Amino acid sequence: MSLVQLANYAEGKWINGKNEGETLYNAVTGDAIYNAGSTGLDFGAMMHYARKTGGPALRRLTFQERGRMLKALALYLMERKEDFYTVSAFTGATRADSWVDIEGGIGNLFAYASLRKQFPDERFYVDGEAAKLSKNNTFIGHHIMVPREGVALHINAFNFPVWGMLEKVAVNLLAGVPAIVKPATLTSYLTEAVFREIIRSGILPEGSLQLICGSARGILDHIETQDVVTFTGSASTGRMLKSHPRILSESVPFNMEADSLNCCILGADVKPGMPEFDIFIKEVVREVTTKAGQKCTAIRRIIVPADRVEDVTIALGKRLQTTTIGNPALKEVRMGPLAGITQRNEVREKVQQLAQSQQIVIGDMEHFEVMGADKEKGAFLPPLIFLNTDPFTKTDCHNIEAFGPVSTIMPYDTIDDAITLAKMGMGSLVCSVVTADDNIARDIVLGAASMHGRILVLNNDCAKESTGHGSPMPMLVHGGPGRAGGGEEMGGKRGVMHYLQRTAIQGSPTTISRITNVYQQHGRQHETDVHPFKKHFEDLEIGETLVTAKHTVTESDISNFANVSGDNFYAHMDATSLEGTIFERRVAHGYFVLSKAAGLFVDAKKGPVLLNYGIDDARFTKPVYPGMTIGVRLTVKEKVSQEKRTPEDIKKGIVKWLVDVYDETGETVAIVTILTMVRMKDQE
Repeated sequence: MSLVQLANYAEGKWINGKNEGETLYNAVTGDAIYNAGSTGLDFGAMMHYARKTGGPALRRLTFQERGRMLKALALYLMERKEDFYTVSAFTGATRADSWVDIEGGIGNLFAYASLRKQFPDERFYVDGEAAKLSKNNTFIGHHIMVPREGVALHINAFNFPVWGMLEKVAVNLLAGVPAIVKPATLTSYLTEAVFREIIRSGILPEGSLQLICGSARGILDHIETQDVVTFTGSASTGRMLKSHPRILSESVPFNMEADSLNCCILGADVKPGMPEFDIFIKEVVREVTTKAGQKCTAIRRIIVPADRVEDVTIALGKRLQTTTIGNPALKEVRMGPLAGITQRNEVREKVQQLAQSQQIVIGDMEHFEVMGADKEKGAFLPPLIFLNTDPFTKTDCHNIEAFGPVSTIMPYDTIDDAITLAKMGMGSLVCSVVTADDNIARDIVLGAASMHGRILVLNNDCAKESTGHGSPMPMLVHGGPGRAGGGEEMGGKRGVMHYLQRTAIQGSPTTISRITNVYQQHGRQHETDVHPFKKHFEDLEIGETLVTAKHTVTESDISNFANVSGDNFYAHMDATSLEGTIFERRVAHGYFVLSKAAGLFVDAKKGPVLLNYGIDDARFTKPVYPGMTIGVRLTVKEKVSQEKRTPEDIKKGIVKWLVDVYDETGETVAIVTILTMVRMKDQE
């Protein structure tokens, strides 16, 4: 049988290797199926191509355009997912395993496409609030974030060849940074299959992505200061890469996500028969068997109350005994092989090391049944559960990781003991706690958080809808301290920030407004003859201001608003109760002030404004008493266009307005940002 030669994608074209690389095998049958090499690749040229072609093309797009690009790519890949499932089976993955990898990865594209709504319709991001730097408000500071002008180099692990690629590129592409993807060669054939479809789609600008299936040895020699390197894999390899001279001399950000000794803690309150006990057993079994335990988030340490060790061991044994191991193509099979013989051999070695200080109580490494395959030719290994009766003294379980279906039960006496054991892993990606007692959950979370990147608390209230111990979510950070690498990926907007350069800018409010395209308070305003609510989205200008007529507040206003709203708070209605308060007399409701402000600035006739979309950052800065006169300065603060969701949809955008309500002295009494949906002119 001739091997299929995997291709690399470099400098805008596919480059086939010359059968000089690594032979890759079907994890189920042991048959040689692919060859992966990198002969003929010029890594320096690839990096240059990404910086000079991909980078500028992505940076010309706004966050909104990049987000829509990710959505289109996600839809395109989802239509072709069944082809990916076919290839994924060669890695030993069951249908359920492949779902996490393939559809989970595509789900990251969808998640980051939706995240565009938290960014402006600009090529840069304005971060946080302005800082007042002068007494008379003529000099302020702010922060902007622009895309780094380098390339993201993603060095990924073998266990998730699709998710590992897509969860990372979704973030850098939304940020406007191109990437070179280097999947682990062992399972790179699945990455290549998905990557081919990405290129075939034509959705991404040229130079946005490149692929290396074979060895990338030497690529770090071409790293420059604007680049970013991410690594997922073993801690030892990560440390070696992180200390590369170019990484150090160029001060290149290096994000490492290393395999860690994650744990699951059973609360002392949980007893057999309780829903939480079954939840705990189910969660541990799932993490031991999913992807044959080849997950950086898999449960390696099972921490249980000392008087529950026997119950947990028996329950786990019963559940694991029903786990059918074999060819993942068979519907009866629940756990496939490891990704390759080399992985199986490495896990066996680690199991033998662990066996020096603890005892296997569930499973037999030599005697087990496999359905529909030869267990010697394929990379099969059964679930193996150790018992360590003295985990504070016999510490191999806190230092040695068998990256397969292997875990260790260990007892604890007190909550403090459980926390100590959890932290003895010296840094983990995830810890889970199963308890029906929220006080126990609080103690463990606060006690163990310093050594974990994520903590999942499970009970009967949330278990049904929980995504589980081993599932990092796009909007939450993924990473962990210490042994886990000290890195941070995904995390919603937090992840995007890793690919942006934050720069402090200083100047007058008017100048900062022009730079950021966001109106800064005290900046220059300009009025026009046309009411802004009569203007379409495109015609509104940042800084354009409507100065309204004024209104003198009366006691009748306060009483009438109380009757309408039902808000009879004493400060508004009872002048005899104000002693000892900050108020001199009856004070107008803050929401009356905003409501009256709206009455002053709204143009009542039908026009381009479609609806009120929301309110942000409302502040009441000065009491308003009867007899005071208020007016409003309504200023266009920011504009964000929206795409049409259907052909029949109206073309529109969101306009953010700064509403500055001031009194007869000119002092601000309330300030708020309101959002309106405004029609665009070109309607088809």
